[in-house]
Amino acid sequence: MTTAARSRGTVLVTGGAGYIGAHTAKALSDGGWRPVVYDNLSSGFREAVLWGEFVHGDVRNARALRETMEHYGVEAVIHFASLIEVGRSVERPDLFYDTNVGGTAALLQAMQDAGVPRLVFSSTAAVYGQPEGLGPGAALTEGLPKEPTSPYGDTKLACERMIAAHAKAFGLSAVALRYFNACGADPSGLIGEAHDPETHLIPLTIRAGLGQGKPLTVFGTDYDTPDGACLRDYIHVCDLADAHVKALEVPLAAGQFEAANVGTGSGYSVLEVIGAAEQVLGRPIPHTIGPRRAGDPATLIADPSKAKALLSWAPAHSSIEQIVGSAAAWHRRQRYGEKMAATSIYEKETAAAKTLVD
Repeated sequence: MTTAARSRGTVLVTGGAGYIGAHTAKALSDGGWRPVVYDNLSSGFREAVLWGEFVHGDVRNARALRETMEHYGVEAVIHFASLIEVGRSVERPDLFYDTNVGGTAALLQAMQDAGVPRLVFSSTAAVYGQPEGLGPGAALTEGLPKEPTSPYGDTKLACERMIAAHAKAFGLSAVALRYFNACGADPSGLIGEAHDPETHLIPLTIRAGLGQGKPLTVFGTDYDTPDGACLRDYIHVCDLADAHVKALEVPLAAGQFEAANVGTGSGYSVLEVIGAAEQVLGRPIPHTIGPRRAGDPATLIADPSKAKALLSWAPAHSSIEQIVGSAAAWHRRQRYGEKMAATSIYEKETAAAKTLVD
């Protein structure tokens, strides 16, 4: 580790072996910070930890977190460690509350005990649920009612409220970033998206085009959108990582908590994503048109005005061509995650829930 890389301080990145966490660890290192990745590898990959030291540990273990903070001289935390699959949260809300809410509570206790004053929290647009009364194409603002429609969204909103209360009571300063559809991969090809199971549109589209996955089903083309397909706000993971670093660096008063949307402010439809993938891969993407999927809103677009003002941040890599091009390059030569153990996500989550690593 060079002196320059250490000069800005040490940041604990919980869940830093995961998709967004690994990209953020790289962005921290590139920005002169010293990342320390803390992960139990229940869904992350040791191969993705290429920037900073690695500590194998469970986010619900407050003692291990505190000891890690004290050992490395941690000055701030970026908190990604959580369960994220929406559908699974409906089936096993107990696991999601235990890991997401319990883990955040343990982290806050460890930060208080170790005297760490700054937190950046990985939140989600799922805290809004499906807002009613918005016109076609209207963007979501931070002031909308928070009515999550899944236990996953419930747990993230509970974490935001817990962090805000902790900040007020104990002088913590914190930023929660609510992001929309993270996608793409680092241009180096060293890290990228590798979920098990994969539920995100862009990797599923690319895998279908490469013959690595099933043909796609487009759920509905009769929405009130320009081409009839659902519109979503896609944000490149490198832009998202940059937002986390800027959230770490923005001046905040002790006790201050801010929540901000991180997106582009515009959207691409499912059919536009498929078209972009066909251009990048030079081949058709096998897909069929199916009926609407229950609960899918026509449009989910961020209003990123607050993030741009608060963080002096703007996306620089989030055109559909950049997103799909970087994702396709990653999936063509994927370094990890292709041949995962034949273990169900239920078994992985259950094992993680039972194991606290000291």
